Amino acid sequence: MTSNRATRLLHTIRFLKPSQIGWRLYYLALRSRVRRKAMSALPPLLIRPWQDIWMAPVWMPSCWVGNNEFKFLGERGFLTTEKDWHCSEKSKLWLYNLHYFDDLTAKDAETRFSMHCDLVSSWINSNPELTGNGWEPYTLSLRIVNFIKWFKGPVWNNREAIPKAWCNSLARQAQALSAQREYHILANHLFVNGKALTFAGAFLQGDLADRFLQEGLAILDAEIPEQFLCDGGHFERSPMYHAILLWDLADLIRLAECSDLPSLKKRVSLWRDYLARGMYWLEMMCHPDGGISFFNDAAFDIGPTFTDLKRYAVKLQVSDLKQSCLKTPYIAEDYPLVVQHAVTTGYLAVTWAKKCKALLDLAPIGPDYQPGHAHADTLSFELSLYGRRVFVNSGTSQYGEDSERHRQRSTLAHNTVAVDGENSSEVWSGFRVARRAYPGEVQIEREENSLSICGSHNGYQRLKGKVLHYRKWNFETNRLIIEDRLEGRYNQAVARYFCHPDVSLTMSSSHNGFLTTHDGLKVLLFIEGGEANIAVSTWHPRFGESQINQCLVVNMTSSCCRVSLSWD
Repeated sequence: MTSNRATRLLHTIRFLKPSQIGWRLYYLALRSRVRRKAMSALPPLLIRPWQDIWMAPVWMPSCWVGNNEFKFLGERGFLTTEKDWHCSEKSKLWLYNLHYFDDLTAKDAETRFSMHCDLVSSWINSNPELTGNGWEPYTLSLRIVNFIKWFKGPVWNNREAIPKAWCNSLARQAQALSAQREYHILANHLFVNGKALTFAGAFLQGDLADRFLQEGLAILDAEIPEQFLCDGGHFERSPMYHAILLWDLADLIRLAECSDLPSLKKRVSLWRDYLARGMYWLEMMCHPDGGISFFNDAAFDIGPTFTDLKRYAVKLQVSDLKQSCLKTPYIAEDYPLVVQHAVTTGYLAVTWAKKCKALLDLAPIGPDYQPGHAHADTLSFELSLYGRRVFVNSGTSQYGEDSERHRQRSTLAHNTVAVDGENSSEVWSGFRVARRAYPGEVQIEREENSLSICGSHNGYQRLKGKVLHYRKWNFETNRLIIEDRLEGRYNQAVARYFCHPDVSLTMSSSHNGFLTTHDGLKVLLFIEGGEANIAVSTWHPRFGESQINQCLVVNMTSSCCRVSLSWD
């Protein structure tokens, strides 16, 4: 191990909770004990009767292409033999998706009932207990829930009984998950562990089921208030994962309705409140086109859209979105710029008339003990004009540990300033962060028809020059000025502004130019304190997808640089 890697690892580990280290050592040192617990004898199994069948909105399109072919993350693959469940030519994330069984609850799933039965039988016969990707706790969690939704859904209503071998497999999967709860990872992984154990406890009946239910609810009781902050946002600060976990919350509310279990029903009121606040936060973090913004790990089609979630919320009679936590009280109702400030998570949204909206990142990168989905994007922003995206962050097209994953997480792939080519937070490996940027106090000032928002971060204080980055956004009618100021010593500072692929960028000089949107809108550019050029880059709106776009690259020639945007 190189000294640089060792230093990064040390700065990563020091942020962990002691319990995370303890649980990781437990799973490493006592594997045989974990295995014995997972493989202990199962009692005779019964299925708990529910008051209602599982009926809920569906957002996910089918991943089944036809003729034993599936498509995940933009990549196709066949499932024709037992070995295909563990195909070495596919990425681990692709295989994870294969083992999730999301197609059981995807759109028009009832038309694929026979194929799904064959798929379940194939998985049980081809995946020996505690062997392979399918028995890892995260994949177990998602598949358990999908199995139970399918078993309790309309497709099994008025059919013959669910095969006993399938119920035994489900119980074994739940027991394996119980033995491997991800207390060493925490965050969204532990949340879905808790959800799956709660589902298993509500589906099965008996002492083992009661234990699953107790374990699952104990996790949820601790993690829901830990993970959903008081402004409604999820603490990992990824709009994509936030949407996924809101769907999980909605599923738990629906589970309480279907099962009619007292231990669930007494928690429904609290779950509804978290769902309502989380919905309002997500709406704030969406662009006028209805899609999520790209802060931290984020991509389209991995989680439900806001519209999908709203449809589910309405079905659950959660229609009163809790907006009071995001109001900026000193901004008058008739002020021409609408400002929303999610103080705890650290994001702001500023909306002009006619679907013009800016989303600002003045947030910590996530919980210190689990920043695995964080990007080095502090003080970045995204912009839409007249309902169309203009400036976008990189997005996420893949996981893993290669150079492209590192680039997409880097400061150089976001609409902010990189000092001496370094990242504002030391993202490394696939999901790790060593030293990280912490934002300073947010200052909001308003005048009659203008608004300024100022923030800072200390991520470059670790460099020899002890650099501090300050950024101010000045909002006026049909105008936005971004002002960057650096304090400290440095050799080079570069601000980048990534255009949406539908936006073209033209520079008449290193200080003047214009953007042209897909609809023909021209946005004039004027740069002070820097020299600009155009670079070709890529945007990644979905996993497995890259689109060519242009990037405005501004080399700061002064410690203070202003980029002015104006449009009619």
